[in-house]
Amino acid sequence: MSSATPTTISTEVPPSAREVACEKPKYLMKMLGATATIAQFFPATQGPINRHFSPSSYVYLLLEGALIIIFTYFYTAVTFNPVDQADNLRKHGGYIPGIRPGPPTAAYLDRVLSRLTLSGALFLAAVAVTPCIFIHHAGFSQATSRALGGTSVLIVVGVALDTMRQMEAQMMMRNYEGFLR
Repeated sequence: MSSATPTTISTEVPPSAREVACEKPKYLMKMLGATATIAQFFPATQGPINRHFSPSSYVYLLLEGALIIIFTYFYTAVTFNPVDQADNLRKHGGYIPGIRPGPPTAAYLDRVLSRLTLSGALFLAAVAVTPCIFIHHAGFSQATSRALGGTSVLIVVGVALDTMRQMEAQMMMRNYEGFLR
């Protein structure tokens, strides 16, 4: 008789938004900040560019929110292929109740993914832009606005969630009940 514990195979698709939430705002800040750097090489455009691409400008915030939504769809399209996921579910004996395996599952996953991506993209854009609007109207200093900005909040929360997940995995490997339970 073996003392090994039986392993179970999970057939669920784990959506993870932590990576998505942290990466896009970081790259967008760099891209939008690069426009001011490039504008320094062209003195005639330096004034309007600096005025419109400062982090407290509404043009900057609107552009940042729109780009976050666009990049969320792009990142999701690159990293999650519904056809492959449906095929993997079928190969490993998994299924979605009420949905036939194969192309109907892929169509269902695509429809659900587009709805989740829209709500997630709008939420990310709101989290990234709302603190900047609040900081601008509250009159905080530039150093404080960098620390309390939406991108900083997303990065800190993402790192905290990832650290907690890694600690939970380490404790589960050592047969503890859990970190927060």
